Amino acid sequence: MKSLDELRHSPPSAFAAWAHRLSDDRAAKLMTDWAWWRRDDQCPPGGDWRVWMLLAGRGFGKTRTGAEWIRGYAETHPGARIALVAASLHEGRQIMVEGESGLLAIAPDYDRPEYESSLRRLNWANGAVATLYSAAEPESLRGPEHGAAWCDEIAKWPQGETAWDNLMLTMRIGDAPRVVATTTPRAVPLVRRLKGEPGVAITGGSTAANRLNLSGPWLAAMRGIYGGTRLGRQELDGEMLEDIEGALWTRALVERCRVDADAAVKPLRVVIGVDPPATAKGDACGIVVAALLRDKKVAVVEDASVENPPPHVWAQAVAAAAARWGADRIVAESNMGGEMVESTLRQADCALPVVPVYASVGKGRRAEPVAIAYERGEVVHAGVFAALEDQLCGLQTGGGYAGPGRSPDRADACVWALAALLEGKRRAREPGVRRV
Repeated sequence: MKSLDELRHSPPSAFAAWAHRLSDDRAAKLMTDWAWWRRDDQCPPGGDWRVWMLLAGRGFGKTRTGAEWIRGYAETHPGARIALVAASLHEGRQIMVEGESGLLAIAPDYDRPEYESSLRRLNWANGAVATLYSAAEPESLRGPEHGAAWCDEIAKWPQGETAWDNLMLTMRIGDAPRVVATTTPRAVPLVRRLKGEPGVAITGGSTAANRLNLSGPWLAAMRGIYGGTRLGRQELDGEMLEDIEGALWTRALVERCRVDADAAVKPLRVVIGVDPPATAKGDACGIVVAALLRDKKVAVVEDASVENPPPHVWAQAVAAAAARWGADRIVAESNMGGEMVESTLRQADCALPVVPVYASVGKGRRAEPVAIAYERGEVVHAGVFAALEDQLCGLQTGGGYAGPGRSPDRADACVWALAALLEGKRRAREPGVRRV
């Protein structure tokens, strides 16, 4: 008879024949026996760790690993108090609780917890309780106490370090409170900090490690499109990439310029930057809202960009953003023709003035003074805009781009909007000059 390890790696037909010979009860238990199914790189590390950080590519099985660890903890610790922390309550429920690899889906029928949505709480029969929290509301982590926690996608938490610190102060139950953090690696301050902290065990992994459970055509396509690129190295290979050489923006610079979203209440002036798609399909439309605040700083207040939109869709998105923020003008890249951009916006009932800008002037030349304004503290981000910030950190001196995606659509739109507001501030300081 073959060993279980041999069966796991045998052809599907051989495995199916072996499974068919099992009793229904034994087969049902085997299907939910994570210790048998998991790969070596999904096993908790040995040693005396307090935080296990799993940095791995998309599709690696991070969610399943985190959910199974929590399930095992709950089943072996009656009365346990567990924290489940996600970037938002919606993502926590959709992924950690109700997702395909979430806690409800992986649980065996005989020990499936009950989810009380109104209390954001999972209850096991043995008295163990897991409560869902949002990293966007770090103050909600004041007061409760826990013996275990699962933190999902910490690299995209909107108030990462504050939420993490508040969570750590709740980890005070039991002899050895432990936290599992699962995330695609990004060089944000929280992830970089944890890599250097004592008591943090790190496991890395790539998308390919889970290839037996992924679509072959999808995996081949992703490798063909993104293999060898910075985005592929991060999202598929699970590498944590530091700042790009020659980048105009660094992660530390962006974090230093971050303020609460409340800072953007009742701005003095609002401009929307637009970078329309250069091709009929495959490109995003960058739509970024920037505002002049009452303290005279310029702020990014919304990234309303749309992926792969037809003209009427991106035009409607611009019009909606303008209405939300009371914008007074639109600054649009018009290499395709200023009249075409303006007419497309007019069809969406957007009557604001459209100021064309031309990339032929040099994206690098236009972006560099904006980056300098960040350095001087003149520009802030009123909130977190992960996709936009990734692109900004890919813009290089001289006009190069080494960030995610084929084109920095969001970053370009951001630069157009901020440059217009910064120029307006500069002109307003000149004697005898009024803004028009």
